[in-house]
Amino acid sequence: MKKVLLASAALIALTGAASAADLAARPYTKAPVAVASVYDWTGFYLGIVGGGAWEAASGDPKMKGGFVGGTAGYNWQTGNVVFGVEADGAWADVSATATGTVFVPGVGGVPASLTSKTDALGTVRGRIGYAVNNVLFYGTGGYAWIDNKLTATLGAASVSDSKFHSGWTVGAGVEAFFAPQWSVKGEYLYRSLGGETYFSGALPTGTLNLHTVQVGVNYHFGGPVVAKY
Repeated sequence: MKKVLLASAALIALTGAASAADLAARPYTKAPVAVASVYDWTGFYLGIVGGGAWEAASGDPKMKGGFVGGTAGYNWQTGNVVFGVEADGAWADVSATATGTVFVPGVGGVPASLTSKTDALGTVRGRIGYAVNNVLFYGTGGYAWIDNKLTATLGAASVSDSKFHSGWTVGAGVEAFFAPQWSVKGEYLYRSLGGETYFSGALPTGTLNLHTVQVGVNYHFGGPVVAKY
């Protein structure tokens, strides 16, 4: 028994020595340093935008509908503050129709309607915001426009006239990078468009005020991600 114990002790000692020698021979490998991504918003971008619009009015019918188009802009960043300029234009289908009956002598009551339809809209705006790495909170405002058409119908006859309305817009939004050069944004804009006179002065219109909510995806040129070690 004594010989068995001595042999076991010798085997354990030899095994321990071999393990220690093996550990001493292995090279030390330093753990990799973590890399943090810092987003720089400076640069040019292009994107697509779409959303919905509805008239800011108390009565009915109210103009409402959707739009889709493109956007382009440029940002400058200093510290956490981001300044920018942006322009967008979109095809639109925002409309409302008022219906009634017009009395025509010798004929009687004839169905009549007046449709106002915005076919296109856009803005040119400044932006100023505060960036928290890949997320930007901003306010925006500037010039707004729409291309609008009025169509008057009396019985089977109709006549149309189109006018370009100019005005202003103000709003706010949030934008965030979800990939190195791609961002997504959500935005609210209040647009106030001045009135115009249609049908050679026969039908003047008042100011058209619209609420719009839109989302967009932008591609940023120049690589806005900086790796920080």
